[in-house]
Amino acid sequence: MQTVKSLQTIKPIASVLLAGILWGVINIFIKTFSEHGLDALQISAIRMTVAFVVFSLTVLIKDRSKIRIRLIDIWIFACTGIISIVLFNTCYFYTMINSQASVAVVLLYTSPVFVMLISAVVFKEKITFQKILALVLTFAGCVLVAGLIGGSYAIPPFVILTGIASGLFYALYSIFGNIGLKKYDTMTVTFWTFLFAFAAALPLGKPDQIIESFRADPVLILWGVGIGIVSTVLPYFFYTWGLGHMETSRAAILVAVEPMVGCIIGMAVFGEPHNIMKIAGILLILLSIVILNIHPKRYS
Repeated sequence: MQTVKSLQTIKPIASVLLAGILWGVINIFIKTFSEHGLDALQISAIRMTVAFVVFSLTVLIKDRSKIRIRLIDIWIFACTGIISIVLFNTCYFYTMINSQASVAVVLLYTSPVFVMLISAVVFKEKITFQKILALVLTFAGCVLVAGLIGGSYAIPPFVILTGIASGLFYALYSIFGNIGLKKYDTMTVTFWTFLFAFAAALPLGKPDQIIESFRADPVLILWGVGIGIVSTVLPYFFYTWGLGHMETSRAAILVAVEPMVGCIIGMAVFGEPHNIMKIAGILLILLSIVILNIHPKRYS
């Protein structure tokens, strides 16, 4: 019985961590698309299109009944798709383009703060010492990984605002997603989320230019399928499933493995500089995940 309970606890944790890892490898795809002249909104449109097609086919093949929702609940998926995905991507990419990727990542990971505070109000989750400590270590780790210590940046106030907004919109997926999961299956939530995300992102992505890029280099189609499945469909499914089996605030901190993975890929694949501060940041993020999951019942 104890083994079964342990597995039931580990599976959601592993699912959320895997989502963070798969989101973390997205910079490989973004770098490739960027080198071919595609901008942030176009990359986002490609992601949403492939994700929606894959989710649609999956639902139609496995169980068409998963598509059914009550009309009164459609606002939930409009929020997860448009606010939590499209607006998040717009603000995040704008911040990245107009400052630095490291700055955008750190501002994005203000999201666990928003999740913890909103969850305390909406879901009555306790703000424990364990969570606060894990949160502080996570944010400190992100700052070190991004290399902001000792740097001097002149960031326009509006860019800082969009960076923080990206963290808020990113956090709201955990909130709205949790509400949806109380009524519907994981597949239903993800299908309707990406339906709204696709409908909102495609017009903004200038599809005619995307098609021209694909014609010029057909290999980009494979990269499009890759970013849609590896860094969109799979992580959103894993995160949404894990979210349905743990506290919202806990999931938000666990998924902060994403910037750590992105940093490791940057150093290992793209030859980005690495130093003691970055390594220390990675260790702090790992430590926060360990602390968050030591005897969780004692702190909940």
